[in-house]
Amino acid sequence: MRLTRYTDYAMRVLLYLGARPDRLCSIAEIAGAYRISQNHLMKVVNDLGRAGYVASVRGRAGGVRLARDPSAINIGAVVRHTEEGFDLVDCGGCVIAPACGLTGALREALAAFLAVLDGYTLADLLAKRSDMARLLLGADAPPGPRTKTPRQTAGA
Repeated sequence: MRLTRYTDYAMRVLLYLGARPDRLCSIAEIAGAYRISQNHLMKVVNDLGRAGYVASVRGRAGGVRLARDPSAINIGAVVRHTEEGFDLVDCGGCVIAPACGLTGALREALAAFLAVLDGYTLADLLAKRSDMARLLLGADAPPGPRTKTPRQTAGA
């Protein structure tokens, strides 16, 4: 099973926003963090907004944020929303389709694939949120716990 770039981008947006729940994020910022096309990302974010996964605020200080708590965003539902079809093989024109067991086996495999994704929420994928924020945002990420350097300890 291979997911489309559209689904990949949708998941990246949700993960990015989930890693930064404290503020609005711009599409340009998200595109820059992942080094992906801002134009493609705009379409994805617009669609995620219509579906109720993200909320946008217009204007100079605007941006996007999650519209729901990460625990309320089911990964299987997002994949179903963003993928156009799940036909793993085009059996429609095949002469052996009526007698072939491959169609049923692939249908079963797809159901298992989606069932696994249904068992996860965005919150599950954000379990290491602070690590993800640091990887995505570098120095802009919120600092972790501060430890004293040997020099600070000696002078204290």
